[in-house]
Amino acid sequence: MQGLPASADPNLLLGAEHFGDAGVYRLADGMAIVQSVDFFPPIVNDPYLFGRIAAANALSDVYAIGAQPKTALNIVGFPDEQVDLEVLGEILSGGAERIEAAGAVVVGGHSLRDAEIKYGLAVTGVVDPELMMTNMAAKPGQVLVLTKPLGTGFITTAAQAGACPDDVLASASASMVRLNRAASEAAVALGAKAATDITGFGLGVHAGQMARASGVTFVMKLADLPLLPGAKELAAKGHHTRANATNRDHVKGCTLFEADADSLVAQLLFDPQTSGGLLVAISPQRAEELVQRCRADAPASAAIIGSVEPSRDVDLVIR
Repeated sequence: MQGLPASADPNLLLGAEHFGDAGVYRLADGMAIVQSVDFFPPIVNDPYLFGRIAAANALSDVYAIGAQPKTALNIVGFPDEQVDLEVLGEILSGGAERIEAAGAVVVGGHSLRDAEIKYGLAVTGVVDPELMMTNMAAKPGQVLVLTKPLGTGFITTAAQAGACPDDVLASASASMVRLNRAASEAAVALGAKAATDITGFGLGVHAGQMARASGVTFVMKLADLPLLPGAKELAAKGHHTRANATNRDHVKGCTLFEADADSLVAQLLFDPQTSGGLLVAISPQRAEELVQRCRADAPASAAIIGSVEPSRDVDLVIR
């Protein structure tokens, strides 16, 4: 959309610029709607679990704005001549469970015959514009909190190859299913104005986009990154997706590595995440409270991973 004419509507508070997580349109004083859409092919074999993960992933963009999801539309591609419709029913049931957990409702959707199963949601939420978060509002002096551990890409790639231990996949699945609701609500309550969710571009690209949009530099410490159990071991065995290389290439010219750029943990910076956590820039006085509130929802889920500094000639510094 970067080549399309920019909208002049003053009520469009957040559009496609700066790779924001969702669109935000003001309806009235104190009220704006937030809209986003996301869908993808299965990353796990269990259709009900896939539906839950895909729905949580789609809802995440709304949570990244600090909004409350209200309605959802199912988006489906399905090879009904090759796969029993009961499978689709399980996928939709899984999605419905997460939508209900978010306090939203399914209002319909659209399906088409496709050679490959695909599922996701178009989500609409509401937010007070004075309280919303964007990826353009990080300030020097703040610290960076990541609310979920990394590694879902390596783990699900290994699982599709039949090479992932059951307990490792179960831990990753629990993380992907978990909504970013508690993290979003805590961030807003603690006064955060800057956030993004970590999905297919990986932490490195999403953080770089947020730093550039905010006109600052993010300094992140590899030793502080929270990792899913087994993720490093599966990365070491080469269970990478194509996106690992493309994500790294995307930020190559705007990232300074002061640490080993080829270490296993560094590779996790570029691992494409499904239903990953929020990256929140927040005052150092409130950061630990945000971590503790997130951990109350899911133990060992959140961590302080870096700081926001005045702009340098790079978006990211990795130590």
